[in-house]
Amino acid sequence: MDHATRAILDGRPVPLIFKFTAPNALAFTLQATVNLAEIWIIGGLGTAALAAIALSFPMSILLQTMSGGALGGGISSAVARALGNGDTARAERILWHALYIGTALAVLFFILFHSVGIQALSFLGGTGAVLDDAFMYCSILFSGGVFIWLSAAISAIFRGAGDMAYPARLMIIASFVQVPLTACLVLGLHGLPALGMPGAALSFVLMSAFTTSLMLRRVVSARAPVRLRRACMQLDVDVLREIFRVTLPASLNPILNVGTILGLTALVGRFGPSALAGYGIGTRIEFVVLPVMFAFGTAATTLVGTNIGAGQQQRAEHIAWYAVGCAAFFCGVIGTALAIFPELWVPFFSQDPVAIQTTTKYIQIVGPAYAFYGVGLVLYFASQGAGAMRWPIITQILRFVVAVGGSWLAINLFDADVTAIFVVSTISLAIYASVLAGSVYLGAWRQKT
Repeated sequence: MDHATRAILDGRPVPLIFKFTAPNALAFTLQATVNLAEIWIIGGLGTAALAAIALSFPMSILLQTMSGGALGGGISSAVARALGNGDTARAERILWHALYIGTALAVLFFILFHSVGIQALSFLGGTGAVLDDAFMYCSILFSGGVFIWLSAAISAIFRGAGDMAYPARLMIIASFVQVPLTACLVLGLHGLPALGMPGAALSFVLMSAFTTSLMLRRVVSARAPVRLRRACMQLDVDVLREIFRVTLPASLNPILNVGTILGLTALVGRFGPSALAGYGIGTRIEFVVLPVMFAFGTAATTLVGTNIGAGQQQRAEHIAWYAVGCAAFFCGVIGTALAIFPELWVPFFSQDPVAIQTTTKYIQIVGPAYAFYGVGLVLYFASQGAGAMRWPIITQILRFVVAVGGSWLAINLFDADVTAIFVVSTISLAIYASVLAGSVYLGAWRQKT
C-alpha cells in the first residue's frame, strides 16, 4: 500500500479534508471565474446573447455534470475502493475502462443532442436569433464532447488515487488560457474570426482537448499513481459492473438536476427575454459557490471510498460529516455575502434594468440557502464513494417535484410572479439537503444500493 493511501486511512479527518480540498477549490474557483468572464464577454453582445447563454445552460450543465459528476464519481469511487483494498492492478484496469466508457458516452450524447437538441431548446422558449445562438453553442460543446468526457474520466482516476494536485494544476493553467482565448474567439480579436457566443463553446472544447492530451501523456509515465498498462486493457465485465453500479444511479442525479433547471428556465422564460437573461446570470453566479461544493465533494468521494474499501465504515462516515459541515459553512457565508451586496456585482454583467432586477431577486432569495446546497452536494459525492446511491436519487426526485411542481402551481393557480419561482426553489433545496442528511445519519450507507 502506497504512502498516499496509508495517509487517507490513518490521518486526522479535518487536516485530510482540507489537504484534499485545497487544490480542487483553487482550480474550481478559477474555472468559475472563467464562467463569469464568459458571461461578461458575451454580455457585451447584448441581452439577446445573455438570453441565449441562459437557454443553453441546462444542456451545458448536463454535459459537465454527467461527465464529471456521474461518470467521474463512479470512477473515483471504484479506484479509491480498489486502492483502499491494496489492489493496484484493478485500479489500472479501471483506467482503461474509464477511457472506453468516456468515449462511448461522448458519441451517445452527440447523437442524442443532434436528434432532439433543437426541440429541447425550443421547448424552453428559444426563438429566432436566441435559439440559433444557443443551438450553435451547444452543438460545438457536444461535437467536441469526447475531450470533455475523457478529461473528466482521467481526472477522476487521479482524484480516486488521492492525487488532487495534478488535475488541479491543469485546470489552473487551462483557466488562464481560456479567458483570453474566449474573448478572442467571441469578439474577433487579434485577427481571429468573430464567432460570437459559439466562440465561447469552442474555447472550452479546445481547453478540454489540451488537458486530455497532457493527462494521457501522464498516465503512460512512471509518475502517475495509476498507469495505463497494455496488460490491463482487456474488457472486464466485473470492472464495468462496479463502475456502472455507482455511475448509473448517479447519472439520474444530474439528469434530475438539469430537469429542475429546464423546468425553472421554461417557467422564468414566460416573463420575457430580460427576465430569462437575469435568471441566467443568477444561475451562473452559482459557479462562485459550486467550486467549494465540488472541492469538498470530490475530496469526500476519495476519502470515503478508500476508507470503506479498507473496511473502515465508521471513519468514512465521520469524514463525510466533517466535509459536510465545512461545505455548509463556506457556501452559506458566500451565498449570504452575494445576497447582501448585489449592487456591487450584478450591474457588471448587464445594464438591462429587468435583468438586473431579476438577478438581484434571485440571489437575495436563493443565496443564503447555498448552505443547504453544500450539504446535499457533498453528501451526494460522499455517497458515490460509499457506493450507496438510493437516497441521493430519492431526494433529487423530491427536489424536482417541489421546485418545478410548486413553481408551476404558484404561477398558474395563484398568478405569482418570478419571485415565487425563486422562493419555491429555495424551499426545495432545504428539503433536499435535510432528507438526504437524515438518511445518511440513520444508516443509508450500511444498506448500499
